[in-house]
Amino acid sequence: MKVLVIGGGGREHALCWAISASPLCTQLYCAPGNGGIAAVAECVDIAAGDLDALIAFCGDQDIDFVVVGPEQPLVMGLVDRLADAGIKAFGPSAEAAILEGSKGFTKDLCARHNIPTAAYGRFSDAASARAFVEERGAPIVVKADGLAAGKGVIMAETNAQALEAVDEIFGGMFGDAGAEVVIEDWLRGEEASLLVLVDGENVVPMVTAQDHKRAYDGDEGPNTGGMGSYSPAPVLTDALCDQAMDQIIRPTVAAMKAEGRTFKGVLYAGLMITDDGPQLLEYNVRFGDPECQVLMMRLMSDLLPAMIASVDGQLANFDLRWHDEAAMTVVMAAKGYPGAYEKGSKIGGLEAASEPDGVEVFHAGTALSDGAIVATGGRVLNVTALGETIAEAQARTYDAVDKIDWPEGFCRRDIGWRAIERQG
Repeated sequence: MKVLVIGGGGREHALCWAISASPLCTQLYCAPGNGGIAAVAECVDIAAGDLDALIAFCGDQDIDFVVVGPEQPLVMGLVDRLADAGIKAFGPSAEAAILEGSKGFTKDLCARHNIPTAAYGRFSDAASARAFVEERGAPIVVKADGLAAGKGVIMAETNAQALEAVDEIFGGMFGDAGAEVVIEDWLRGEEASLLVLVDGENVVPMVTAQDHKRAYDGDEGPNTGGMGSYSPAPVLTDALCDQAMDQIIRPTVAAMKAEGRTFKGVLYAGLMITDDGPQLLEYNVRFGDPECQVLMMRLMSDLLPAMIASVDGQLANFDLRWHDEAAMTVVMAAKGYPGAYEKGSKIGGLEAASEPDGVEVFHAGTALSDGAIVATGGRVLNVTALGETIAEAQARTYDAVDKIDWPEGFCRRDIGWRAIERQG
């Protein structure tokens, strides 16, 4: 079958890498793709948000199946448009994608259905939000309600920081995403990621993962879209996974169906593991980035039939098989990220880095220019490796990082430290 993957980041490179191995896939396209994806798929110069052009391409090329990577086209209703055109697509409808499109909607859903999450307030004006901050007190978390490319969350340790965040968000810091603000209690614990496939009713969990959001070693610096991840996440034990499935994931899927927003696709729960058990931080309605990279490395099953089963409502008797090895990915980013950074620098050593078995370099923000790979984004490479343990996966990942010649880039050198510390 002819498959089109939408997106051009590291997540989409990992998805294309996995899908390209499926015997069901006879032709693989990616729109817009990037310099690394071009090695496993035919890249098409169409932006992920250009819904009209994407629909037209699918018709012209007789595309059989579409996999939507990023959240923006999902929230914009691409899956609905494709369905209207008679094309199967993996991902939620716009009505279901609101789980990521509006943090306020998700918090209200949790409140209505008794799903564990932090206490919160939802505001459409700065004065009310500021009054809530003064009443609750810091530390507190201030969030832009809408899509902000993973950067719309401000962890305020003081009232002054929280009030400044409220003013900045309502002042346009995140554009339309900040038309409303959600303010919630700061949960104490350790974060982990639990991703599941959903067919509207049935749920198939994936192996656990954990990412590092802060830009610098020691979990310091500003929040980013993710500076690295690993799988499994030792903090999310089997018992805690079962608890999260029973108290958070399954009730959410049932609630969405009951409210006429049937969810299909991949549901990503960002969890805080507290002394009271797992609590929901937020939902994403697509694969995490960079969690997707480590999950695809560990996935033994063919990804494509699993995605098709999700769309067709056939996950009831479906299972996924996983490699026992751990996986780690380290994000190499352009210096300055998540702030201002320069584009166009050349990157060398990629072949040497990915030469060992069980090592892949997924491209997140690159292009091919005059035969050379150049950086075009903030997060640029996802250097990924398998290992018998997380410590071994870490060692192999950083060994590959050290083979890459890119003076204009940087990475954290401590990805996985919590898990390694826990495992001794």
